[in-house]
Amino acid sequence: MCGIIGYVGKRKALPIILSGLHDLEYRGYDSAGVAVLERGHLSVVKCKGRINDLEKLLESRNLQACIGLGHTRWATHGKPSKVNAHPHTDCSGRITVVHNGIIENFDSLKKTLTKEGCIFKSQTDTEVIAHLIGKFYQGDIEEALRRAVKMLKGSYALAVMAKDHPDRIIGIRNDSPLVVGVGKGENFLASDTAAFLSYTNRVIFLEDKELVTITPSGIEITSLGAKRIAKKEDKILHTKEQVQKGGFKHFMFKEICQQPQIASKVISRYVTSKGQIKFKDFSIDQSVLEKFNKITIVACGTAYHAGLVGKYLIEDFTGMPVEVDLASEFRYRKPIIKDNTLMVAISQSGETADTLAAVREARKKKTKVLAICNVVGSTLTREVDSTIYIHAGPEISVASTKAYTAQLMVIYLFGLYLAGIKKTRSKKQIDKVLASLCQIPSKQKKVIESSKDIKKIARKYLHFGAFLYLGRHLNFPTALEGALKLKEISYIPAEGYAAGEMKHGPIALIDEYRAVVCVATDSFVFDKMVSNIQEILARKGKIIVVATLGNKKIRDCTKEIIYVPSVEEIFYPLLSVIALQLFAYFIADLKGYDVDKPRNLAKSVTVE
Repeated sequence: MCGIIGYVGKRKALPIILSGLHDLEYRGYDSAGVAVLERGHLSVVKCKGRINDLEKLLESRNLQACIGLGHTRWATHGKPSKVNAHPHTDCSGRITVVHNGIIENFDSLKKTLTKEGCIFKSQTDTEVIAHLIGKFYQGDIEEALRRAVKMLKGSYALAVMAKDHPDRIIGIRNDSPLVVGVGKGENFLASDTAAFLSYTNRVIFLEDKELVTITPSGIEITSLGAKRIAKKEDKILHTKEQVQKGGFKHFMFKEICQQPQIASKVISRYVTSKGQIKFKDFSIDQSVLEKFNKITIVACGTAYHAGLVGKYLIEDFTGMPVEVDLASEFRYRKPIIKDNTLMVAISQSGETADTLAAVREARKKKTKVLAICNVVGSTLTREVDSTIYIHAGPEISVASTKAYTAQLMVIYLFGLYLAGIKKTRSKKQIDKVLASLCQIPSKQKKVIESSKDIKKIARKYLHFGAFLYLGRHLNFPTALEGALKLKEISYIPAEGYAAGEMKHGPIALIDEYRAVVCVATDSFVFDKMVSNIQEILARKGKIIVVATLGNKKIRDCTKEIIYVPSVEEIFYPLLSVIALQLFAYFIADLKGYDVDKPRNLAKSVTVE
């Protein structure tokens, strides 16, 4: 959500800033703006809409500055508009600010500042920050920022420029990501490494309340108390080429097609040639894991659905009870966490605000926390006891696909790893499951190879106004995820339900105008699922079924069947969801929507 890029160096800042903003488009936004500082003059240009609209406004400007800030805004306080777009300035016009996050006490601060004579131009919470810094500024911009942030409640990543300091950008973060890009004779400040990956792969990850000053010649990081902090450099291993479309029409389709390759990568990384599961850099001792007799999983959105699959798997493999909580609700229900509980936090970005809040709540109770995450160096991975990375590579499309199945692959392996430690499954049993898991990438390829057949069904159901997704047991989370994908990118109302719950309300919705997607792969609950399908048919519901290739019984129910290869029952979530991802993708694409950047959504949800 929202994007920040700052540059200071010897090159023209504007092309670098605009390039960085384009690389941050996947985060989701509704307005954009830049500020550059040249010969004591601060130029601020911003607009509602896309970066392309901003570039048109800048075409007539001959801005040669070597220092500047850029921002893409995802609206929270105030509607999308030019005046609400960032950057924002103080009353004097000396100081400009870009901000990611939410300032919770902005209203009271705004009232106080207004009484003191500040004139507000926007409806944003961010403008309060600019006026606060201006209020405290007496020649030392770093000290003014320190004093300002001490008055803020909420989350923020800030980048600030001042007319009186044309050689520097300063920044600070709290519960919202901010990272420094280290160059030669130039430096960068951004909300995501993607913004400057074209120029450097050397990075410094900032922690909360660390203030950074970047100039062309150096980087200084200090505490709120102005004490210098030594920070180590990291390197980003993926390249700019990995975040290009590579001939695909959309990033989403590319990322769907990458899933077999990623599944193979997860297996090769964590399963040795001798068939042992070994998580690299895993820092929770086996002796500690042996003592846990309960697991609590916290996550949001797609990651939450992965957690629901994990509940079925880990309980099956280990016999341990597993709770799955929406991270956004966990911290508010006074959770009971005992010493024998392991928390597992799942997040693609590692910056999801609600998930971080849940983890911090657990940490207060001295709970051990394991992260399953994609982004190396993200906030989540720095705050937990250990991390298992999913190695899905950069996921650009807002609607998550490859990260979901990579999360599932890691959950399968972790469940088997726990089963081995707790001796709830024999080595022979674990080896058998692992052998089947190793066949999954080739099975996933077959689902992707059926894309044309899925597209035909999508075209036929393109104009239905609402969808109901049903599944039982392990297919229930898949139904939830399939419905989420459809409504995320096609804007069609879609709801996922456990099929056994259909008669407790959703059956009232079924008629000839609503499509019902039934996940009915071969399983011990298959016959019960067929009964649900018959109930839908009796009410003239239009049915699409995801079924196992070779199942003849399902042909009596409907002609609209998406087949997936036959696998052991526990592995169908890794196949069926790809079929539903493709179905959602083709409907959205055929409708002509911007699949990679659906309206109102953001890739990394950094506000509650």
